[in-house]
Amino acid sequence: MAACIGASRTAITEPSPLSCDPNRSQIEDQTYNYVKIFRASSADCVSYVPICPDRSKTMDEVDLWLKMQEEARYDVEQEPVLSNYYYNSILSQGSLERALANHLSMKLSNSSLPSGTLFDVFQGVVVEDKEIMMAVMDDLRAVKERDPACVSYVHCFLNFKGFLACQAHRVAHKLWSQGRKVLALLIQNRVSEVFAVDIHPGAKIGRGILFDHATGVVIGETAVIGNNVSILHNVTLGGTGKACGDRHPKIGDGVLIGAGTCILGNIRVGDGAKIGAGSVVLKDVPERTTAVGNPARLIGGKDNPIKLDKIPSLTMDHTSYISEWSDYVI
Repeated sequence: MAACIGASRTAITEPSPLSCDPNRSQIEDQTYNYVKIFRASSADCVSYVPICPDRSKTMDEVDLWLKMQEEARYDVEQEPVLSNYYYNSILSQGSLERALANHLSMKLSNSSLPSGTLFDVFQGVVVEDKEIMMAVMDDLRAVKERDPACVSYVHCFLNFKGFLACQAHRVAHKLWSQGRKVLALLIQNRVSEVFAVDIHPGAKIGRGILFDHATGVVIGETAVIGNNVSILHNVTLGGTGKACGDRHPKIGDGVLIGAGTCILGNIRVGDGAKIGAGSVVLKDVPERTTAVGNPARLIGGKDNPIKLDKIPSLTMDHTSYISEWSDYVI
């Protein structure tokens, strides 16, 4: 299962734009649909390439692979010493699917696990399941749009271990869902060793995901992550240590999770919520609210929490809540 959240893309209807006026009157919750991402029309809204219901009409999708090849040629012109690396990784590959399978197999292989064996596994899965490649392209655009350190699509594809770990997980999850659990767990182990990202193959992850830096991310077996979620390094989506079965967090669409956060137990973080860095979350977090601290508490209080107008995973704003946190003193 490549993208496990929400309905099929052809069943999604175009959302209505959200107002960005912070002084507007109370808005009903149903007007916020974080499954559907829009291109902001107001200057104070974050710009984002929309995930289009009709992918066949999205020029960015059609041209993404050609764009990556163009970027690769430009990089080789700037740094000829990288010509062999770029040729083997991008320029000699016939498709994004083949390039991804090749790059992951080279990264995750070792002396007892040949790259050719891994290539056959990855290539077979990504060619068979087109949903995985749709999610891969959504992830590429998410990283390029949200991470200012990302200078190009090919830079993300080749060098960002959070992106690569996520794509390896998509393959492992597909194998897990097919009952090929030994192979899925092997891929999980290699990803953990190579990228320092430990995602159980049973976890379900949506599209448009940004794992920023990604070092130390741990995601448990029954965790579910929605669409258009941004997660920083040293984040744990884990169990409480005493529960069995469905025991891991459920993360809604458009959520931003700051660095060093622990979210534990079978709890729900609502759509469009923000979790401040270093927080420990043990209870449900309502949608469009901000939770900070250890143990985490809602900005504005649990009886009347302050509601967010913007999608935090897209704005990547980690500090807007500080002005409302009255005990923050230097």
